[in-house]
Amino acid sequence: MKLLKWLSVADRFAKVYLDQRLAPLGINSSQHMYLLKVCDHPGISQDSLLGTVYVHPSNIVRMVAALEKKGFLTRVPCEQDKRTWKLYPTERALSIAGQIRAACQETEDALLNSLPAEEQAEFQRMLARAGRDIAEKLGVKRTEDEFDE
Repeated sequence: MKLLKWLSVADRFAKVYLDQRLAPLGINSSQHMYLLKVCDHPGISQDSLLGTVYVHPSNIVRMVAALEKKGFLTRVPCEQDKRTWKLYPTERALSIAGQIRAACQETEDALLNSLPAEEQAEFQRMLARAGRDIAEKLGVKRTEDEFDE
């Protein structure tokens, strides 16, 4: 049970650390993944986010609405299916994407800085494999690319 404890501790404090860095940009650690995904894939469907951020659909709806309200993205009905929304970053979102990535990198560095470089890479590979394994046990089917992003 030590593994679960330390995964939880690392997750909690990494989010606090990232929140501190993202606060001046007007977003938080729960929102950054969505915003970067939309910046990297303008026009991505709201449904497609499900396959990349691994949360309940209601969380995506809530997060998209919050980011839209803050002026970071816009929703446009899909021409083929009016029930589906396409998401586009605003200039505001695009202007801070680099700062978001830098804050994420700084947070990762803070988490891993006590490990030698080769151990950092191995830890990341092992954690990704563990994540894939538990997702598979839960029946979550994803492509390799989605897990690696």
